[in-house]
Amino acid sequence: MRSIWKGALSFGLVNIPVRMYAASQAKEISFVMLHKKDLSEIRYARICKTEDKEVPWEEIVKGYEFEKGDFVVLEDADFEKANLKKTKSIEIVNFIEEDEIDTIYYVKPYFLEPDKNAEHAYSLLREALKKSKKVGLAKYVLRNREHIAAVKVHEGMIIINELRYQSELLSPKDLEIPSVGKSIGKEIEIAIKLIDNLTIPFKPQNYKDTYTEEIKQIIKKKAKGRPIHPKTTEPKPTKIHDIMKELQASLETNKKPKKKTRKIA
Repeated sequence: MRSIWKGALSFGLVNIPVRMYAASQAKEISFVMLHKKDLSEIRYARICKTEDKEVPWEEIVKGYEFEKGDFVVLEDADFEKANLKKTKSIEIVNFIEEDEIDTIYYVKPYFLEPDKNAEHAYSLLREALKKSKKVGLAKYVLRNREHIAAVKVHEGMIIINELRYQSELLSPKDLEIPSVGKSIGKEIEIAIKLIDNLTIPFKPQNYKDTYTEEIKQIIKKKAKGRPIHPKTTEPKPTKIHDIMKELQASLETNKKPKKKTRKIA
């Protein structure tokens, strides 16, 4: 596994040299853009607007337009010079209760591994987090942007979970959300029973991307010239007067098996 960042995990005046690794990876089917008439591949070119010709990567730099038509070029070293402490550290600024963080703020997890001679300090912070049952709220810079994250213990290691800023969340004020209806008394009782019957311990290994597998099957069929037929039908909205009937039918379908009682001889 290749590290994507190297620096120090800091709390108080203690600095723990660490390496950061991606803790997740999206698994998607890779498609290639093709020209419809002859199925030749489409490539993306970087065209200079002034010269109207393609520019190689080694001749491309990052620029910021501070006035119309006037640009300042920034290199990687310039981003680091903005604040060396921030670019080289994950600084825990506070400790909080984990359940204070709404799940809407979580973005992406990363593993943290102690660097050479940092095992003792790393273990100290890990055990302190476990015993205090707190998570650290940290700030760090990655890919030229400052992030906030929750620092916590997961399966014996320290991880950070990148969080969204409050300002990044969109307001739902324009959405039409219904208020609580007056006629859901009996229906909600059945709905809660259905929720109870469908409640199980969370085991992440039981959940897989089956849709991607279905797409792969379609690809195989099309490659062999076979016709493609929908496996299922599009769901239709349940009519208001059918809700109770469908809830009860769902409850019957998803009944919890009765617990077996041991007979004492």
